[in-house]
Amino acid sequence: MAEPERTPVDVAVGVLVERDAAGREGRFLLTSRPVGKVYAGYWEFPGGKIEAGETVHEALARELHEEIGITIGASHPWRELVMDYPHARVRLHFCKVYEWTGAFEMREGQSMAWESLPVASRPVLPGTIPVLEWFAEERGHAGPTHAG
Repeated sequence: MAEPERTPVDVAVGVLVERDAAGREGRFLLTSRPVGKVYAGYWEFPGGKIEAGETVHEALARELHEEIGITIGASHPWRELVMDYPHARVRLHFCKVYEWTGAFEMREGQSMAWESLPVASRPVLPGTIPVLEWFAEERGHAGPTHAG
């Protein structure tokens, strides 16, 4: 008998990207998953679950403030992806963010790294890999997007 379809949990994900004076995208921020969470130590784009009544932007602003101590400006909806992990099915709402204020504080004991392709931090969370591939496509990057 087939297992019932799991309802996805909606998650807002911040793809923080630096831009140069001409507006060209550069490095992007990855953070490690904190100890005690599923996939601890894996690298991902920061974010978290969208609570009842929240928009994607509101959830993203709240999560990034709670997790890494920054206040974001506008978020730009980019792509959506449903991932099936053993512990959960998630619908990831990826938003590019170019403007933020405040100092980065890793409030959950995680690490952060400004990366470009190919990403040096490892291991990379499976839900992060498609984003790296989208960056490669947008930026004309050939070759591997990450180590491992």
